[in-house]
Formats: sequence, structure tokens, C-alpha cells
Amino acid sequence: MPRSLANTSPVDPSRAKVRYIEATEADVGQRIDNFLLRQLREVPRSLIYRILRSGEVRVNGSRARPAYRVALGDRIRIPPIRTEPDKSVVRSPSAALQQLITGAVLYEDRDLLVINKPAGVAVHGGSGVSFGVIESLRATRPELQELELVHRLDRDTSGCLLLAKRRAALRELHAIFRERALQKDYLALVCGHWSLGNQTIDLPLKTNLKQGGERVVRVHSDGQEAITTFSLSRHFGKLASLLDVVIGTGRTHQIRVHAAYAGHPVAGDEKYGDRECDARLRAFGLNRMFLHAQGLQFVRGGADFSVRAPLSPELQQVLERLQAA
Repeated sequence: MPRSLANTSPVDPSRAKVRYIEATEADVGQRIDNFLLRQLREVPRSLIYRILRSGEVRVNGSRARPAYRVALGDRIRIPPIRTEPDKSVVRSPSAALQQLITGAVLYEDRDLLVINKPAGVAVHGGSGVSFGVIESLRATRPELQELELVHRLDRDTSGCLLLAKRRAALRELHAIFRERALQKDYLALVCGHWSLGNQTIDLPLKTNLKQGGERVVRVHSDGQEAITTFSLSRHFGKLASLLDVVIGTGRTHQIRVHAAYAGHPVAGDEKYGDRECDARLRAFGLNRMFLHAQGLQFVRGGADFSVRAPLSPELQQVLERLQAA
């Protein structure tokens, strides 16, 4: 016997009505998925992405994609959704996660918040992760009603993560990103003896979804522009090399894919890496991907802004052991 559609669909016309919201000045520049997360606080993130993918959410009569940014006066259609809480689901980040993120704050002022994101912590919930940095900060700092991520880092990448505390600051920072006026510096340990000197890789990247929903990025002529500059910091024999990395674009897995394409994958990278190399590096204490966002630099309001994230003791110890070998 087929299952009832009422039990499988996120939309339940019998319990709610279609809502229309007109975007205000405070909403301008937000991604539509973040806008919906704000409007539908009792609705799971996975459900919000389902209604976006299914075309139930519309902006000015047209289907909205998750990356769409809200403009002033947009008429946003939100379908009827079941919002009764699921008592089996934990609705707030653990105290331990909140404490970890709070202790990672590097810088804060009226508009900005920068944290040294720990490796293994997602920037937001989703894809099998209930909570990330943004949910933890919102739980810890409920007074920050407009707190949003300015950019993202891979879950296994540590380092500088920038958040905006006000919508006006978010719009300003997004404009800086679009103009490529923000410099993001990384530190990466890669496999092998890097002999390419200062190397800029300018190759487009395309994201594909494998069976099971796994996201994989490849160099592809039909992809988006991606520019990465690698500079040698030091060699550790033939086993590994430490590189300073600057990205001119911010594509998914960009550094990891470009490094692998150059024949020197990031150490500890389970998706694009070298298993034999990683096995040898585990003897030096490397048990995670060695990719760290060490700095952010940009000009804001006519003044230079710069912040640095120290390397974790775990990764610092790996370098010391390699140096001593």
C-alpha cells in the first residue's frame, strides 16, 4: 500500500497557508536560503533546502535557487510547511560545542566577528551535521539577531572564518568579496618535494555530485574560474612540503583540487589525497587534513584590516617532528 503523501511531503496545505513576504532594506544581499532560515526558525534546515529544490519557494513568481541573493522589494513566496517540533531531535548545539566556538574568537567589533574555526567543525548544519559554527554562536549570543556567515570553510579546514553581526556589514563585506579586494592566506602541507617554485594555477573548477550525494570537484573547461598561488615555505625531504597559499577566487575545494592537479595533494585529504603519503605522515602525528586559513586582509572604511589565526598545537607539533626527522 503506498504511503500517504501527507506523511512524506514537507508541504501541508491543511495546516498552514502560503505566505508572501516583501524584502526590506534589512534583507538585501542575503542568500535566499539564509533568509528562509531566519523566517522559519522552527523548520529544520534540511526541509528548507527540500522546498527550495522542489521549486516551492518563488521570488517574484520565479523559482528561487539557494544561492539567489535577496533584492529590495522582492516578493517571496513561502509554501505552507509543517512546523510542529520533532521531540526526538535535539534543537540546540551542545554546551561543549558552544564553549569550543566561543573560545575560538580571534576578533570582534561592532560589525565583525572572526573565529579560528577548529578542524572537524562545520560552518553550518546540514549534510548529516546538526549544528555548526553559526548555530552555536546564535545559541550563545542570542542578542545578535542579524549574525551571518560572510564566507565558508570546508569542515576539515581550520582557521579564519569571518562573520557579520549586522546586515549592513554583511552587504559591505560581500561587495568586498565580489570585487576580490579581500586576501585570504592559507598554510598547507602537501605531499612530495615541491619543485614548482612560486606557482599560480589558473584552471576552472566544476562541482559534480556522485552517487549518494558526495560532492566532488574537478578541473574542467566548463567550470568556474579558479586562481590559486602556491609559494614554498620549506621542504621536509622528499616526503612533504609546507606551502603558503593565496586564493584569488573562493571555489569549493579550490586549494585541495589545484594542489592535487599539480601532483602534490594536501596532506591528510581523504577525498583528493595520497593514501601512501598520508600513512607515512601519521607516524609524525598527522591525523587530519593539513590546511589552515591563516589570515584575512582587506580595506574597510578606508582603514586596513588584518587578522591572523595561529596554527593549532597539533599541527605545529607535526611540523616540529618533520623538521627533527
